[in-house]
Amino acid sequence: MTDRVKSTSAQTWVLLLSAVASFMVVLDMLVVATALSAIQTDLGASLEELEWTVNAYTLSFAVFLMTGAALGDRYGRRRMFAVGLAVFGLASAACALAPNVPSLVAARAVQGTGAALIMPLALTLLNAAFPPERRGWATGVFGSVTGLAAMLGPVVGGLVTEGLSWPWIFWLNVPIAAIAVPLVLTRLPESKGPAGRVDLPGLVLAAGSALGLTWGLVRANSVGWTAAETVVALAAGVVLGAAFVAWELRTQAPMLPLRLFRSRAFSSGNAVIFFVNAAMTAAIFFTAQLPQVAFGEGPLLAGLRLLPWGVAPFLIAPRAGVLADRIGERPLILIGTGLLTLGTAVLALVSTLNTGYAVTVGPMIVAGIGFSLAIPAVTKAVVSSVAMPDIGRASGTFSTLRQLGGAFGVAIAAAVFASTGGYAGPDVFVDGYRLAIGSAAALALAAVLVSLPLPPKVKRPTNESADRLAATVDK
Repeated sequence: MTDRVKSTSAQTWVLLLSAVASFMVVLDMLVVATALSAIQTDLGASLEELEWTVNAYTLSFAVFLMTGAALGDRYGRRRMFAVGLAVFGLASAACALAPNVPSLVAARAVQGTGAALIMPLALTLLNAAFPPERRGWATGVFGSVTGLAAMLGPVVGGLVTEGLSWPWIFWLNVPIAAIAVPLVLTRLPESKGPAGRVDLPGLVLAAGSALGLTWGLVRANSVGWTAAETVVALAAGVVLGAAFVAWELRTQAPMLPLRLFRSRAFSSGNAVIFFVNAAMTAAIFFTAQLPQVAFGEGPLLAGLRLLPWGVAPFLIAPRAGVLADRIGERPLILIGTGLLTLGTAVLALVSTLNTGYAVTVGPMIVAGIGFSLAIPAVTKAVVSSVAMPDIGRASGTFSTLRQLGGAFGVAIAAAVFASTGGYAGPDVFVDGYRLAIGSAAALALAAVLVSLPLPPKVKRPTNESADRLAATVDK
């Protein structure tokens, strides 16, 4: 069995440090989720400002991911991985010291930039360190540690927020980063990707498009969908997105080689991760607030109530990665996204002011199992669909669309929530919550649909076929 083959010392360190870095980034996202109500109360934040504490991080994370991958290819993946950890740790300290919402949002944006260096390079280092026959196992272990962060994040966030105060959720990252940076520099081998310059015009166009679309979705809740601000922002996002595609097709050093999307596994897999993360991020954003706003519970109990969602990723992800090696990615992705859709849909239907917690445990477990089956399989499908020289950019693209999906999901669910719900009282919040979770179920269903074109089992293209494909586009 491939998962019983002994890893080398170098592989062990790569797996350990990439998993620890991922743990820190994912833990940070989820401890923030259970602290949202405390931040709202302490800083007087509105729904829109709460969205931006999440979206400022998610947007900068998404926008700079491709650049992070490109910087790693050019200047050294180990070096830039260490830089990302340092930036993330320093920005976390700035978040903890933020005196108001604008300062917090700005610090979160810088924190997201650090995460944009960490995550694609962690995945690139991991996939480069392990051969194809062991990659499913390695990404499964990586996913298990990420799942542990998902399981502990809401509880840790609640415990720290209730026992100390919300700024301490950010102080948690500082010692982890301080320990990880010197280990990365001394224990990991250095590697680089194909030489080339950073695609600055592509970065600017991608950033503008993501910002315009997210700004329009978020501000529409406050100023209206037909307001000039909303229409202009959304239109600018679409136009800049089209300009980004046009630029990437003609530039000699694209940050996103569009030829990669000729692969069904690559294009479909990236669409799947976009919608899966949109559904999960939206569901967690509101479910973490539900016990606190609707039932008057504290952050710790709210975090404990989210445990059923996090247990499945921790327990199932390593086995799902190994299973993907054996039977292929498509069956696991279809089953996983189907269970995610079912779980979130049932959660939306059963959630009322009179619903006991026990009724919601089942749907959360089902959704968590679906997420756990889909993520390792879709990760493997995408990174295994490209030749080795493209693995850095493939990992960056995958991580970018994952984070953009998170921002999109929160924006869509918040728009749905604002149409019927609010923070005026428990009944008003629950009314909006049910529709917001329903929108998360619709996003999960979209993940099912876009997974249908996936091939049963993905095989990495040979160098010869990859070179032939690249020659037709990258001239």
